[in-house]
Formats: sequence, structure tokens, C-alpha cells
Amino acid sequence: MTPVELSRTVLRATRRAVDAGELSVDVAASVEAGNVRVERPRPGGRGDFATNVALQIARAAGRAPRDVAEVLSARLAAEPGIAGVDITGPGFLNITLTDARARAAALVCEIHERGRCYGHVHPDTGDVAQLHVPRDLRAAVLADSARRILRSQGVLVRVTCDEQPDPAWADAIDALDVRIDAYGRPPEPLPTLRPVPAPAPADAVLRLGRDAARWALLHPAPHDHPRVTPEQGGDDHLVQRESNPLFRVRYAYARTRALTRNAAALGFAAAPDVAPDVDPDVAPAAPLADALLTALGDYPATLASAARHRAPDRLARHLVVIADAFLAFQSAPQSARQSAPQEAAFAVLPRGDEKPSAAHRARLALAEAAGTVLAGGLSLLGINAPEFL
Repeated sequence: MTPVELSRTVLRATRRAVDAGELSVDVAASVEAGNVRVERPRPGGRGDFATNVALQIARAAGRAPRDVAEVLSARLAAEPGIAGVDITGPGFLNITLTDARARAAALVCEIHERGRCYGHVHPDTGDVAQLHVPRDLRAAVLADSARRILRSQGVLVRVTCDEQPDPAWADAIDALDVRIDAYGRPPEPLPTLRPVPAPAPADAVLRLGRDAARWALLHPAPHDHPRVTPEQGGDDHLVQRESNPLFRVRYAYARTRALTRNAAALGFAAAPDVAPDVDPDVAPAAPLADALLTALGDYPATLASAARHRAPDRLARHLVVIADAFLAFQSAPQSARQSAPQEAAFAVLPRGDEKPSAAHRARLALAEAAGTVLAGGLSLLGINAPEFL
């Protein structure tokens, strides 16, 4: 069941409750005029999807939101494809789907529908945050990425710095695409982001280039020393090999784009609404697909945590998890006859005389979903996602 199908199911359950006299007739017009929206639960939530439809129609029903949720939960629990419905808070409906294939298809479809905004909070929450930093290059880069992540969670952000920049520092933050909204010491003390500074002058950081420099400063936890000079191992951020986490993340994204291009050349496209293989009895790569799906499903919670703790390193590390899960999935044998390593490479696509099947379309959709999340995450770190590498 995809998010669109689940939204229609919620609407259908509401109409049936109205027809049975369990809710006011005014509710039908209210819910159709609005938008029955289902989305992944927030961190700490339950189930596979959540909806606030009970809160949306409570006024038209003339009842408390939780009473409306009780009515709808009983209706939804009887729908095919739904294993259970929990009510949380003032009346949120948390819906659990019946099986892994349905959950997998719903997650992939949601990522395809939301694109790089998957895991973002819309509309804005109305919350406002101020990030204050000393005149330190790493602190400025961290605050800039934290600003991007907080904005993804619906928070308005202002970044300020203690001191006016000198020309060299101004050139450095421009080169790293860092935005500072205002300079000067605040009249009242503010919580200040103070990561361990880069143990090198700005020009030593900039020699890595924008993307590698930002990764070098953001990937370590704020209390860890970043590696930027050759003596510290900074050049490791530039090498194209598996030992470089930044390379693995960007290479994984480039592979997803190559798979899409190659599939188009073979005359087929992804099918997000078809569940990928998650049964190990059917496909040997099912555990790897499940690991990738788990990493993608955890992405919204990771964004929320990175925003809450002002910790872009949490996002950077999770992108490495997604990249590694995708690279394992895309190069694994996808059927029992593809067992030899040389036959397993890039098994997302048909091989030899094999014709594209629904399974290939589903695997391609999962690969594209991984690429979408990797690109979105890199953009929040201020790093480019190249289609060719």
C-alpha cells in the first residue's frame, strides 16, 4: 500500500463512518475540502504511517479529536493491508501495514513522491533558532550546515558571529559557501557552537576544495579533531577508494544515476509502487534490500536528531550507512542463478538476454530512492552530489 493508496483508504473509512451515522455529515465536505495526508511518524512515533485527519475534522464533527480518532481507528483496522491502528497524543492515528513488502513499497513510493524533501517538515513549525559562533572556520561551517538541517525541520534560523571577518576569513567562508547573517557580540550571552577548531590555517583547509573541506570539518563529531593537512591525513578525503567515506557516499549516488541511465537505454523505468524483494526465500539479496530500506526509513529520525543537537556529523555518518547499504545491495546476486561474484555485479538491471521484469523495476526504484536521499543529505551538508564520478 503506497502513501497515496493509504490516503484514499483513510478518506474511504471517513466516508463510511459518515454513512453509518458515526460522524456528522459535515465531516465529509470538511475532509474532501482538506487534504488527507499521511506521512512517516515523527521520532518516537509508532507504526509505518501517521495522519492527523481526526484533528482536521473534529470541529466539523462537533466532537473531541480523540473521539473522532476512536471511530476512524476501528474502521481503518478493518481495511485490507492494515495490521493495526494506534491513537497517540490528542488524536493522531498511527497506522501499521500488514507485511514487509507493503511497508517497503510505501517507503520507496514516499521517497519518490517527496524527492529531496523526504524527511523534511512542512509547513514551517514557527520555531526560531539562533546559532552563534566565534570567528572560527570550523564553527562557521558547522553552523551553516546546522542551519540547513534546521530549515529542513521547519525552523527559521539566524546565524551570527562574534567578530567582523578580516579579508582572509571572509574569502574562506565565501569559498566554502558559508552564510553568516550578522556580526558582533550579542547584548545577552547566547549558547555558542564551539567545535574543536581545525588544527591548520584556513588556506590549508581550502586546498581540499569546497566539498572535501566541508566534509573534513563536518564528518567528525564536534569534540573530535578534523584531519585537513597532509600530515594529519587530510588528503585521504580526496582519494577515490573505499577507505574514503566521502567517496563512497558520492560514488553510491553516481551509481544510482548510472543505473537510471542504463535502464532507460534498456527501455524501462523504475516502478516505485512495486515492492522490492524482501523475502530471502525468493531473492538472496533480500536481507541487503531490507538493510537499505531500514537505513532509508531511519533518515527522517536522523535529520530530526541532527537538528535537535545541532550535529551535522550525525547526518554525515548516516549517509555513509545508506551508501554502504546501497553498494552492498546493488552488487549482490538478485536471484538464485546469479551466485558467482562476476555475475552479481550491478544485478539491479537485467543481464544478457534477460527481459526487464517487475522485480527489476522495483529494484531500480529502491536504488533511485537511495540516490534521492543521498543527494538530499549531501545538499544539507553543503556538498555537491555528482552524477558522474
